[in-house]
Amino acid sequence: MVPPADAGETAGTARAGPVVYRLASGCTFEDVEEEALYHATVNGVVEYGVFVDLSDHVSGLVHDSVLDGDYEVGDEFVVELAEIRENGDLSFHEAAPSEFTTVEVSHGDEAGVSELAGKVGHVVHVEGEVVQIKQTGGPTLFQVRDGTGIVPCAAFEEAGVRAYPEVEMDDVVRVTGTVESREGALQVEVDDLARLRGEAADEVRDRLADQVAETAAPAEVDPLVEWDAFEPVREELRGVAERLRRAVLENRPIRVRHHADGDGMCASVPVQLALERFIESVHEDAQAPRHLLKRLPAKAPFYEMEDVTRDLNFALEDRERHGQKLPLLLMLDNGSTEEDTPAYRALAEYDIPVVVVDHHHPDPDAVEPLVDAHVNPYLHGEDYRITTGMMCVELARMIAPELTDDLRHVPAVAGLSDRSRADAMDDYVALAAEAGYEEDDLHDIGEALDYAAHWLRYSSGDAVIEDVLDLGDDEERHRELVAFLSERAERDVERQLDDALPHIEHETLSNDAHLYRIDVDEHAHRFIYPAPGKTTGELHDRKVQETGDPVITIGYGPDFAVLRSDGVRLDIPRMVTELTEELPGAGVSGGGHLVVGSIKFVPGAREEVLDALVAKMSDAELDDALRSTLVE
Repeated sequence: MVPPADAGETAGTARAGPVVYRLASGCTFEDVEEEALYHATVNGVVEYGVFVDLSDHVSGLVHDSVLDGDYEVGDEFVVELAEIRENGDLSFHEAAPSEFTTVEVSHGDEAGVSELAGKVGHVVHVEGEVVQIKQTGGPTLFQVRDGTGIVPCAAFEEAGVRAYPEVEMDDVVRVTGTVESREGALQVEVDDLARLRGEAADEVRDRLADQVAETAAPAEVDPLVEWDAFEPVREELRGVAERLRRAVLENRPIRVRHHADGDGMCASVPVQLALERFIESVHEDAQAPRHLLKRLPAKAPFYEMEDVTRDLNFALEDRERHGQKLPLLLMLDNGSTEEDTPAYRALAEYDIPVVVVDHHHPDPDAVEPLVDAHVNPYLHGEDYRITTGMMCVELARMIAPELTDDLRHVPAVAGLSDRSRADAMDDYVALAAEAGYEEDDLHDIGEALDYAAHWLRYSSGDAVIEDVLDLGDDEERHRELVAFLSERAERDVERQLDDALPHIEHETLSNDAHLYRIDVDEHAHRFIYPAPGKTTGELHDRKVQETGDPVITIGYGPDFAVLRSDGVRLDIPRMVTELTEELPGAGVSGGGHLVVGSIKFVPGAREEVLDALVAKMSDAELDDALRSTLVE
């Protein structure tokens, strides 16, 4: 017999006397050979000898004729394997060497998680870190990661009873068991699970750190278009990609919160698909993408307390019921403003990491102390023309580069949905054309996304949104669905405008800008498409086209106002800050882009707030080069 590479000697390197092998519990007949010496344990005493165990799977008889001592059950002594009979029975002789060297024999192959697919039916040893413990009605499931992937290890004590109760989350362990395939997913059926300590644990942790660093490193991909303004943002996205890949390797759930509009979905869906691909590539549990990743649209342009409370509740329940870690929160096309900070403070109480990728005008002094990463073009002297969808397509490619061909048209959809005036828009539209999408097709996809998002409300609508974006598996269905949804959207917009336009109020401000105002609560249909923000934007577009002059449009209700501007140098976040200080008790809050945004206030202060807004707009400078992105 040739011991495996991990066999260890109890003595030093100099051997004293013959070698006596001590078999691990999982060793089988394949691990023994005749004339070798073994440590044996008595499991039965009969008139004609004693039965002994060498491991859980290797047993035999020491006949009385070759037995010198008297033994009881549980006694240990050294035996020689005399014969392996044709029927599989083993015959032993007692051996009593005066000196010997013990060599530990493990059964199975040393294997990393990434190698297990080729070892189904074989016994393996996997060393790694416990990242989840879930007690089922049957076995205890330990999720073990080794830096190349994560595998569920099923250990059975008895039904519903915790196996290996001494093992805890984040412990380093050595698992011995058989690799099995169950419903298309790999699992290790545990024979033994040992917690490592001291130098042995440190050695494994050091190895895991190196493996994780290599596996988590983002893919090296060239940008879809050459754009100097994008490069500082792109470097920061590499850090986000690595952070997300690390979260997957830590078995940490990821909750993606995004603005429920065209740009928000062009940002979140590619990242969702990329993370699903990466999870599938490193996780042997087929259900892992469903358990570890949630995409959650948000109607408000900030992280509301309602949303964070719901997220915390689900996270804490999953930790209690399923042994999951608390999640990482990924904010997309949202999350950069002071309005987000109360929710972030709630997450900080539970040490939940937050990563933000956004293009709304930020409040970095308020936000950055509460988040782990904040990517925003404003932080590099750029602005909202770099949309979140553009950024997140590059982020998705760094996570799963194989998606590149499927995503070539998405940045153009994001830019058109958000009315981006970026110099790179022509390049993105040309890139989409190479992939078979004309500019009209891209506009229709954007309208269909907005329409679907309106009716989905707080549901992610994964299958529908993927089909609209042509990221599903049926091109004909994509075309028919986009045609249907975009036509419905156009019809509903025209109906809304027909009813609203007669009620729009006009005045010319002292700076010669046109101001259009409408009470969308009184003069537009509620609870249908388009919503107040979209309605205001469509009215604004109509007036810009009619006049060709600088235009500001305000759509207001009892406690809110939606603002759009073209050709006027507004700074809506600054205006909100000023109004908050100037009108105590008005409850002013809000924000957005410089020339596109929304404001909230208490109903009783509506007229006061609107009058103050108009006064500030009258003092604003005109700039024909400044054009609104008209996003909600």
